[in-house]
Formats: sequence, structure tokens, C-alpha cells
Amino acid sequence: MGIAQPGQAPSILVTAMSIGMFCISFFVADPGGVITLVGVILACLASFIVFFHRDPERFIPRDENLILSPADGKIMFVERERSTGRRPTKEEFQSGKIVTEPLMGDWYPEPLSKPLSFNTEQRWEPVPVGSEHTSDVIRVAIYMSPLDVHVQRSPRKSKVLAMEHRTGKGLSRGPFRKASKKESEGNERVRTVLQSDDGMLIEINQISGALARTIIPFCSISDQLNRGQRYGMIRLGSRVDIRVPANGITPLVEPNNMVLAGSSPLFRIE
Repeated sequence: MGIAQPGQAPSILVTAMSIGMFCISFFVADPGGVITLVGVILACLASFIVFFHRDPERFIPRDENLILSPADGKIMFVERERSTGRRPTKEEFQSGKIVTEPLMGDWYPEPLSKPLSFNTEQRWEPVPVGSEHTSDVIRVAIYMSPLDVHVQRSPRKSKVLAMEHRTGKGLSRGPFRKASKKESEGNERVRTVLQSDDGMLIEINQISGALARTIIPFCSISDQLNRGQRYGMIRLGSRVDIRVPANGITPLVEPNNMVLAGSSPLFRIE
């Protein structure tokens, strides 16, 4: 059981402070037991930091036809979607066609010519049964409670093509709605696009929650990631969404299933 890099320095510092308080109490003086109490509080805080930043080793399936879960947690939903809009260019802003949503911001109401390229953030809507198309995607949303491991892992051996930070319209940070609610997809988020060796593109959104306020990437654009390799984390309760091309993909999970990052398969490539 390891500790994720963002938690290593804080856990060492708080642990050292706790030990210092106990040493002062034992070797010097502790009027009224105040110093001992502070030491106990710091020890509890250090334990919480270590628990939250825990980063256990995982069994990584070797089957290249499996797309693994990027996060620990509970499956919120599995949904087939189609792009109905995209982030506008400067020229498209002048077209008069812009649609503005309170949280998600401005959309140009036409999909990309190649929606599965994930070149920019897109607006997606559920696909009615019987209207399926090869340009559809399948999205799996994973809710991470404060008790889950919060380190994210790469679902396939891949290269990082793009990363972008998004917030609500007009906000420098946030919003921070409950991650367990579907509308939290408009929360502050980091969108990452991965390309696997066979050319498949995968979009992953790390979404902050009501308590989570920090998304920490471990990688950069052009980095090569191995299957199951750690690529980032979110502090406290949060959510991770993954989108993959629907054509030739079979989902292996259902709502309320529990999954482990880098270990549990979400999809099989047929």
C-alpha cells in the first residue's frame, strides 16, 4: 500500500508535528494536557491524509481487448450518446447561432465533422433506441465517494493527445455540485484525450465534486501511458466520465456496479 505523490509531503509533515508534540509533552512539560491533545489531533489528521491518499497496487489485466476503468467507485450510468454541438471558434461566435447554457457555457449547435476525434469539448445527448449510428459514443460515469481510492489510471496503453481545464461559464473555479448527481458534469473538470496503439481515441473527464476542489494531473500532453498507469487524482468525493467509440464496443458494466481503477474492465473491443 503506497501513498500518492500529492499526499506524501503533507503526511510526513503532519506526522512529524504530531511526534514533536508528543516529545514535548513527554520530555518537557504538558500543563493541562493541551500539548498531548494537539498531538492526538495531529496524529488523527495524519492518519486521514494517509488514508485518503492511499494508492494500492493493482492487478492489471493483460487482455488488450479490454478497456479498463480509469477510477475506483460506483457506476452511475452507462449511456449511448451522440454529439449535437461543440465549442465555437471565434468565427462561429459571430454567426448568431450560439447556444448558451448556465453551467456548461457556449455551444455551436453542430457536431464536429469527426465527433470521435474529440478535438474539442462537445455537447452530447442520449441516442434513442433504434437510431444508433457509427459516430455514437458510449459514456460510463463513475462516482467516487470520499472513501474510495482517488488515483486515476489509464484504461489502455496510450498517448496523451490533449488535456484541457474547464469551469462553469464566467467562473475561474467551479461550480461544485454533488458529484453523485448527473448535472455535476458541468462542474470544474479536466478533459483528457488518449490515443491507444490501434488508433482508438478515448475521452476521460475528471470532474470535481461538492467537496473535491483540486484535480491533479500526473502527466502532460505527448506522454506515453502504460495500461493501468497512474495519470492523475482528484481530492475527496468526485466523479470520472469515460467516453469510447460505440462501434465494435460491448459494455461490461451496469449501474451500481463497483469498479477498481486499472483492474476492472468497462468495455470489450469486439
